[in-house]
Order: sequence, then C-alpha cells, then structure tokens
Amino acid sequence: MVEVILLCGFSFVAGLIDSVAGGGGLIQLPALFIVIPDLPVALLLGTNKLSSIAGTSIASLQYARHVDINWKATLPATIAALVFSFLGARTVTMLNPDIMRPVILFLLIAIAVYTFFRKDFGTLHIPKMGYAGQFFFSITTGIVIGFYDGFFGPGTGSFLIFIFISIFGFNFLSASASSKVINFATNLSAVLYFAFTDNILYKIALPMAICNILGSLVGTRLAILKGSRFVRIFFLIVVSGLIIKLGWDIFRL
Repeated sequence: MVEVILLCGFSFVAGLIDSVAGGGGLIQLPALFIVIPDLPVALLLGTNKLSSIAGTSIASLQYARHVDINWKATLPATIAALVFSFLGARTVTMLNPDIMRPVILFLLIAIAVYTFFRKDFGTLHIPKMGYAGQFFFSITTGIVIGFYDGFFGPGTGSFLIFIFISIFGFNFLSASASSKVINFATNLSAVLYFAFTDNILYKIALPMAICNILGSLVGTRLAILKGSRFVRIFFLIVVSGLIIKLGWDIFRL
C-alpha cells in the first residue's frame, strides 16, 4: 500500500512535467525501479507505459480543445510514429540500446545550448512551409522519432518539441500540443505489446494512471494559461534533467 501511494505521487509529478515539456519518464520509470525493484523489467516497463499513456491521452485532448493544432503537420507523423515505434521496440531485441546514449547526450546538450541562447526561439508561431513540405517532414519525423521511442525512448517529447519549433516554425505551446499527439501514438504501440504479453501490473498501473491524468490536467492548464514562454522554461529544465541523467548513466560505468 505504501509503495502504491509513493508511486502515485511520482506519477502525478511525471504527468505534470510530461504534459508541458516531455520527460515525465525521467521521474516515473526510475521510481518504479526503485520502489519495487524485485519485479521483472518487462513488467515494470509495461506498468510505466500504461500509466504514461493515460496522462498523454488527456494532455492530447486538452491541447486539442484549447490550442489550434496543425493536423497537416501532426497527423502524418502520428501514423508513421505508431508503426515505427513498434519496429523500434522489436529492434531492441537485436541491438543494445546503450550504444545510443553518447549520441543522444550530445544532441540534448546542443539543443539546450541553442534554446538557451536563442531567446526568441519558439516564441512566435510562424509555420515555415506549404502542405507538401509539411507532409514530407512530418512523415520523416514520425519515422525517426517513432523508431527512437520504441528503441530507446528518453527525451522523445523534448525532441519532438524542438523539431516542431526549428523545422515547422511552431511556438512552444503549439509544438508541445503536437508532440503529445505523436507521443500518444508511440505509447500506444508499447501498451498493446505489453498488454498482449501480460506484462502490465494493473493493480499498480491503474492508480498510477489516475494520478498521471491528474498531473497532466494541471500541467496542460498551466501551459495553456501561461503560454510559450512558460513552456520554454520548463523545456530547458527538462532537457537539463535528461542531460544529467544520461551523463550519469554513461560516466558511472
């Protein structure tokens, strides 16, 4: 009972952070490994994914109601991500995802530095391309990020936000909204896989899912009320956390 209460608290915070800038997995997944370490890894991953998709689905709906989502840029990426997330998860069985850590660490540092020094980055919503360009880059984004999320995962939401700002010309709020829709698709692939293989501990996952939803509701409301500048600050905090976490994982070995 104490373990469930602790995990629900972590899940609430994870839902709040993830709904604004991505990176909720930084909190929720390590919490599962620390609080109930004796369970099989696949069971912990499945439990985490069910809780995560609950919050992500609510965040997607909240953003869709209050933010003008560019579906021409978002929907193709969502469909591609749904497919390639599954392929990425399958690839994990053949390759060691740890080989990605140094590359992802470098990319996150570059993103953090660029975002910090470009004060106007993501403050204006000025889409840069027509339908054909949006479709091409949307499909490409879905393929690359979907595969990455299935194969490795950390920072998926943050990478999506950066791509939608830098390539598509969105502001932080619109980019965060689009990233949640795509993130829902990548999580859906994983949840279906874990459910069919009986790797979800529902008595823990369902209470965590409720708390993740509550955190997501608080986070999306804050983002919508306070706008892109608030999301930018949150984004920098989350990316910095990812850098510290990945750096620790690499250099402690």
